[in-house]
Amino acid sequence: MQNTKSLMHSLPGCFVAVLALCLFAGCKTEQFSTEQSSTKVASTPPAATAAPATASVPAPVTMPVRIKAGLTTSFTDSDGNVWLADQGFADGDTTDRATDLQIANTKDPGLYRTEHYSMTSFSYPVPNGKYIVKLHFAETFDGITGPGERVFSFNVEGQEFKDFDVWAKAGGPNRAYIETVNVEVTDGKLNITFTPKVENPEINGIEIVPAS
Repeated sequence: MQNTKSLMHSLPGCFVAVLALCLFAGCKTEQFSTEQSSTKVASTPPAATAAPATASVPAPVTMPVRIKAGLTTSFTDSDGNVWLADQGFADGDTTDRATDLQIANTKDPGLYRTEHYSMTSFSYPVPNGKYIVKLHFAETFDGITGPGERVFSFNVEGQEFKDFDVWAKAGGPNRAYIETVNVEVTDGKLNITFTPKVENPEINGIEIVPAS
């Protein structure tokens, strides 16, 4: 009987202890679960969005191409055609003549009052295909007084013009002359080379026109 009473007295204390233990275990479990959840979220960074790659696309060539040799700005001829400033030459130098210099055999004397001379080559990017190339010449240097005093050769896409004499071709000084060449470009560039023989090569303008 005494033992029974002792047991009855001790039960409430045990119950309280067990209850406290359960509550403590529950709190720890909840805390652990919360920490696990927080850790899981923190360890998963948001996916980075890659920037789209952009390719550099070259600007298309506007045809036909007209280049005014020796001029640093564009030139508009009497037909309204715009000629680009001097470009495409590997080397050489440029000069210009008096603005009132008379040039025969042309309605655009201004085209022949500037020139590129002493060059070894010219190159310009164009789509592959067939072209009509027009080379514009005039002998305007007063140091040339007759035929044979300026002689050079040039090659346009494999077509050779040997011992070219501007004075002889044009029929005298200050006269326009156009050499027309039919070519086919297969490497994406129109190429012209110049080789001096007597004095320096010279040129006043280049036209590159698609063959119809």
